[in-house]
Amino acid sequence: MHFLDQAKIYVRSGAGGPGAVSFRREKFVEFGGPDGGDGGKGGDIVFEAVPGLNTLIDFRYTQHFRAPRGKGGSGSNRTGAGGRDLVIKVPVGTQVLADDEDRSLLVDLTKVGQRQVFLEGGMGGRGNASYKTSTNRAPRQHQTGQDGEEMWVWLRLKLLADVGLVGLPNAGKSTFLNSVSNAAAKVGDYPFTTLRPQLGVVRHKGREFVVADIPGLIEGAAEGAGIGDRFLGHVERTRLLLHLIDGSAEDPLAAWRIVRGEIESYGEGLEDKAEIIGLTKADLLDEQRRAELVRELSDESRATVFPISAPLEEGMEPLLDAIIQRLADPVVNEAVEAPDKRPWSPL
Repeated sequence: MHFLDQAKIYVRSGAGGPGAVSFRREKFVEFGGPDGGDGGKGGDIVFEAVPGLNTLIDFRYTQHFRAPRGKGGSGSNRTGAGGRDLVIKVPVGTQVLADDEDRSLLVDLTKVGQRQVFLEGGMGGRGNASYKTSTNRAPRQHQTGQDGEEMWVWLRLKLLADVGLVGLPNAGKSTFLNSVSNAAAKVGDYPFTTLRPQLGVVRHKGREFVVADIPGLIEGAAEGAGIGDRFLGHVERTRLLLHLIDGSAEDPLAAWRIVRGEIESYGEGLEDKAEIIGLTKADLLDEQRRAELVRELSDESRATVFPISAPLEEGMEPLLDAIIQRLADPVVNEAVEAPDKRPWSPL
């Protein structure tokens, strides 16, 4: 399945049905009174967050959504049927943004089953029966029905996961994710193997958590370099950051500083999230170099550092134990979400 995390769509609620102009026509009743019924209400536009979706790819091919209008009223004071609501199903974590300069947040769907009436259908028009008065006993007035509402909006998906994997390109994030979860992320010994966010479910010692792997970050990511600002948005809602650093790189400490700098520049509470560091490809290091890097990274980051080798499954159990322990921390669980005030623009 292709991953798409933003899409522009047009939505329009249904117009109300017209009221009827009708008069009673009964045998032996020479002057039947008005009996035109009201029109039915137009259908609403409703967004619903559903499980099992993790992409907005369907909205690339279907971009216009129109709810049906209400039916017209009829004689015998019969009200027209209302138009059916149009329910647009989106992945959990989808935001609906205004198509304006500020990209203001209109709806945020963060829970399975959450529904939000976005545009209400127009009210049905009044039939002529409702215009009858003591002085106007045969009214022919009626209303055509209220128009529906319409607008263009942007959908933006921010994946919901417990742990966000961050790091420079080729830090071993996809290899790690494949090793500990049910994911099938592409792996290769070259930068930018991961071109879109990946999700994996990790089961460890009777516990389960979701990991989001985003494409490797580069300097300037927070300002949009390599569309890194969009990728960072996918770990905004995670409870814990797992920062993977290539232990075989020329300067692993500099790699940590680059990614931390991008996280702090991005803001939105990312910089305050709990962080655990995984020193990958530790099997390529001798004992002295490994101990030296663990000490340097611990001193500067104030985070716990775990030397690991995902392909050899070395050091993985202590790291997963630490993740489960941190996820159970009430403080980590509290600060999951911050108001989204970042300026945002689509590709």
